[in-house]
Amino acid sequence: MFETLEAQPADALLGLIKLFAEDPRPSKLDLGVGVYKDEAGRTPIFAAVKEAERRLLEEQESKSYLGPSGDVRFLELLGDMVFGDVWKAQAGRFASIQTPGGSGALRIGAELLREVVPNRRIWVGLPTWPNHVPIFSAAGLEVRTHPFFDVASQAVQFDAMMAALQTAEKGDAVLLHGCCHNPTGADLSPEQWQAVADVLEARGLLPFVDLAYHGLGDGLEADLHGVRLLAGRLGGLLTAVSCSKNFGLYRDRIGALYVMTGNSDTAAITASHLACHARTAYSMPPDHGAAVVRLILSDAKLARQWRTELDEVQARIGAIRAGLAAHGQAGPVDLTAVGQQKGMFSTLPLSREQVQTLRAERAVYMADSGRINVAGLRLGDIDAFVEALRSL
Repeated sequence: MFETLEAQPADALLGLIKLFAEDPRPSKLDLGVGVYKDEAGRTPIFAAVKEAERRLLEEQESKSYLGPSGDVRFLELLGDMVFGDVWKAQAGRFASIQTPGGSGALRIGAELLREVVPNRRIWVGLPTWPNHVPIFSAAGLEVRTHPFFDVASQAVQFDAMMAALQTAEKGDAVLLHGCCHNPTGADLSPEQWQAVADVLEARGLLPFVDLAYHGLGDGLEADLHGVRLLAGRLGGLLTAVSCSKNFGLYRDRIGALYVMTGNSDTAAITASHLACHARTAYSMPPDHGAAVVRLILSDAKLARQWRTELDEVQARIGAIRAGLAAHGQAGPVDLTAVGQQKGMFSTLPLSREQVQTLRAERAVYMADSGRINVAGLRLGDIDAFVEALRSL
């Protein structure tokens, strides 16, 4: 029976990881894998996380199931952090569920959209994270795309985006990157967020915010501006939250989905649907990472320690971006825009052939699209990377 299956193309990024690992050159640079690395080239565990894990080891009394909704206190504390005053005033309007990572939140949210969006349609700006479209399509949504970022000019195509949203029909969903856009690092300004909220409200569109890098751009509070603005203005909102990056809990797969509804009764009904979708997908979420986040956010001292560590990560990424931007034109790439972009990623205007030349001749590894993980560079690597670009 299985002989009828055809081999699927390998994930390009996983293939890149293998090629990098097999490259013997000591000067090689890994700018492909989307994880934060420190100056030693490691993906560190936060000290606040280590302390929370120590407490869990000593105090945890059970490994029983959490239930489909997950750790309720984790959801409350994370919701308060993300939505701020709106959560404090209107927490009853939110349905929430703990998920296996931000990807799990996106998939459960997509399953819910299939039930409630009249035309089962979601608008996605391009370029976007490569897994967005497959997740939405697999859930049965029709994906419509619009321009968001022009790689050649390194500019947000805001007018084109707004024009496309003016053609969306009432009830359509719209994917928005909350901050630190993946793969471009190009975020909306506060004024642009306001304009987006205007068109969503006027046309009756439902925003679905992907929030995976908050704290790595302009700082935690500033990075949450967009999602808080939408929550304060609109009657409905989905938000997929990841704890992979800003807590460093990549392999623990911790995320959450928040659905803001019109009232508490609708929220309760919505929560029952989320639980049903979770039950048929993975039954129960993992506990460990959520318990770690809960302990950190519920303890003032641990929370301060975590925020300090997060600020240090953000500052280091900012320093790398500033160091790149200071070089200006580097071969075919003007790095100036990298200094204005946010978070871990930027997409450089390089052809696939140029990317492969960098890999073959300079041991510089990045996605064929030209996307680089800025946080994969050490400050001491900047000159070598710029010189590699100038060699093209």
